[in-house]
Amino acid sequence: MDTSNILYAWARNAPPTRLPKGVGFKVGGEKGSKYFVLQVHYGDVSAFKDKHKDCSGVTLHLTNQRQPMIAGMYLMMSVYTVIPPGEKVVNADIACHYKMYPMHVFAYRVHTHHLGKVVSGYRVRDGQWTLIGRQSPQLPQAFYPVENPVEIKYGDILAARCVFTGEGRTSETYIGATSSDEMCNFYIMYYMEAKHAASYMTCTQNINPEMFRSIPQEANIPIPVKPDMTMMAHGHHEEARRGDMSVMQQPKREEEEILDQGDFYSLISKLLGEREDVVHVHKYNPTEKAESDLVAEIANVVQKKDLGWPDAREVPNNDERANTILVRDRIHKFHRLESTLRPPENKHLAWQPPKHGEGNWEKEHSGDLNIEEVVDWPGINLKLGQVSGLALDPNGNLVIFHRGDHVWDANSFDKSYVYQQKGLGPIKESTILVLDPSNSAVLHSTGRNLFYLPHGLSTDKNGNYWVTDVALHQVFKLAPQGMESPLLTLGRALQPGSDNNHFCQPTDVSVDPLTGNIYVSDGYCNSRIVQFSPSGVFVMQWGAETSEGQAKPGQFHIPHSLTLVSDFGQLCVADRENGRIQCFKPETGEFIREIKHPAFGREVFAISYAPGGLLFAVNGKPYPGDTEPLQAFVMNFSTGEIIDTFIPLRKKFEMPHDVVASENRTVYIGDAHTNTVWKFASPEKAEAVIEARLTNKPVSKELLKKEEKHHVVQQASTGVSFVLITTLLIIPIVVLLAIAVFIRWRKARVCGADAEHKLDSSSGRILGRFRGKGGGGLNLGNFFASRAGYSRKGFDRLSTEGSDQEKDEDDASDSEDDSVPPPPAIPPSS
Repeated sequence: MDTSNILYAWARNAPPTRLPKGVGFKVGGEKGSKYFVLQVHYGDVSAFKDKHKDCSGVTLHLTNQRQPMIAGMYLMMSVYTVIPPGEKVVNADIACHYKMYPMHVFAYRVHTHHLGKVVSGYRVRDGQWTLIGRQSPQLPQAFYPVENPVEIKYGDILAARCVFTGEGRTSETYIGATSSDEMCNFYIMYYMEAKHAASYMTCTQNINPEMFRSIPQEANIPIPVKPDMTMMAHGHHEEARRGDMSVMQQPKREEEEILDQGDFYSLISKLLGEREDVVHVHKYNPTEKAESDLVAEIANVVQKKDLGWPDAREVPNNDERANTILVRDRIHKFHRLESTLRPPENKHLAWQPPKHGEGNWEKEHSGDLNIEEVVDWPGINLKLGQVSGLALDPNGNLVIFHRGDHVWDANSFDKSYVYQQKGLGPIKESTILVLDPSNSAVLHSTGRNLFYLPHGLSTDKNGNYWVTDVALHQVFKLAPQGMESPLLTLGRALQPGSDNNHFCQPTDVSVDPLTGNIYVSDGYCNSRIVQFSPSGVFVMQWGAETSEGQAKPGQFHIPHSLTLVSDFGQLCVADRENGRIQCFKPETGEFIREIKHPAFGREVFAISYAPGGLLFAVNGKPYPGDTEPLQAFVMNFSTGEIIDTFIPLRKKFEMPHDVVASENRTVYIGDAHTNTVWKFASPEKAEAVIEARLTNKPVSKELLKKEEKHHVVQQASTGVSFVLITTLLIIPIVVLLAIAVFIRWRKARVCGADAEHKLDSSSGRILGRFRGKGGGGLNLGNFFASRAGYSRKGFDRLSTEGSDQEKDEDDASDSEDDSVPPPPAIPPSS
């Protein structure tokens, strides 16, 4: 089924709109929009009586270049409002919860028909109303810039109010698409990070009518509109009906530089559209005021304030010139504004592509894999203690290891790492929970009265649970069902040490599915990886404390998390305080590689490998002065490059302590500060993004020669096919080009012949960087016709007022600071 959505709309001689640099609407692609459809609704058709032609249109700028930000439209629309005849004030209220990734608002537009007095839009967060935009719908219906940056995030409420009057009407007025009906629309133009972008969203509800009792009073005060602005908004034909002389027929005075209404607003749009820093101020400094003085000054020009415009009462009735042109002093004022367009070089905030290897997802993106929170997963509401470990059992169920009512704090250990809170006893509740991954129902629980401070968790191929306890300084193997007592115990209870029989706050454990060997990361006070046989006999160890200066391969500063990379035959370690990932041969402890990105910041807390070539990781909270955000990463293990980064929508990361990922790219992250587990997934099951999937199987020379020979033959065959296909394609392309040139020539003749008689129609210009997919929608004519009490009579006639019949849906350069303070002497515990 074909669907549609609004890309852009303008009315009442509104100016063109330009998007900020680095922002574009997303269309096309295999699953995206296939057509552009332009609808023009005329406010007056008298100009067509002499068979004049109209060449109105919109210019779209297309590019295949990927944009870091994708623009979209959020339409808030009232559907059921009824305006009684003679009623002085009627309010139409709209409100919806926002449940998407953050969007940054940079422009807004209002729309009603003749009864609308003022339309206002707000973000409501924690009871506080923040203005997005407020404007009279009787002014030119352009997309006006927001005066202050507004970020909308998950959990906010978007609210809008249209104020109408029923005075002058003799019957009830309904929401509809004809000139005798009314509309209440508040458009929000926004941008989002490309990987999370939604191109179109709608809101047609009022989720909480009571909240509008606290709406700011400004929303109820009509905005006065001067007669000349109303005249220009409705077009020059109103002058002709009054018998006044058109200003375009008056002689141009030599001492004046005349700027008509369209050019006037085009200049405003130019001033705002070329400010390349606006979008980046929104993204990187959400609390900073983005050039508010300039925006306010332009707003004053729009309202004709402080510019010496004659008062309407002082202008003779036959002198419309002062109300419809901008003379030289007004233009000079805009020239002064234009001189402030480009900031000094050292303050330029325009987006710059990162250098290769800096870990920015946009630069290193090697596929279309995006990871997002599953917002309807109820597991986020589980009542847990500090979540220290996560794993998946052989059935794909989620296993959680948490600390119940015990907390690791500054009083937990002495200087010798001896646990100081033994008097509390072991945790009485179940510390291991097995959850259904789809609905988070608890399937099984164990681990009562066994642990003091749980930490690491993994499972083996038989479903046994392997855990570490930093207070006990031990590692345990537990059966998946029934038995509460451990099957195997490594280390000495409550005795820290560094020999073959002791651990010192061991952090994680992993079991090789092929050999059954056990690997333990040890730990907070030891800097080593210890290998044991399947029966628990010490085999070997490797690792050393980090020396002063740059950390060397095989040195650790808290080896915090382990993951076995079976596809590549490697054991990888999250070297937490060194902010890197180190990988080794598990049989020998030989160093193989390091994965490190500036985006990691100073800490890498946990890692998890998903079969198929993806490595997931979470970093630590930045220190004061650091700029790297707290987030999760998806990496191509083969290349080490970052494919995507992601954060939750509900709640926030505070100390993401462990991560586990499945082969189908479902990811779980547990936080030890918020006591929360999140579920993430790829919204679209993209094809594999791994450049090469390696195995540790040897390849014979004979096989390599055969593959090389086959490759050469295949190349030759491909070359012949390519030439043949290219030849066949050239012929129809040449024919199509000839037809297109002929059609364009004919159109130019038709439009050019009537150029001196055509309407003074407005047009819009969008600087669109396009790619991707479109959204769904419905035709408002059919939508309103389906409502009780609405008649379609006259719907298909040309409107005689400024009505636009929109389509809508029924549903709704990061900088790195090298001069950062040194890390504290004692790393944070968790």
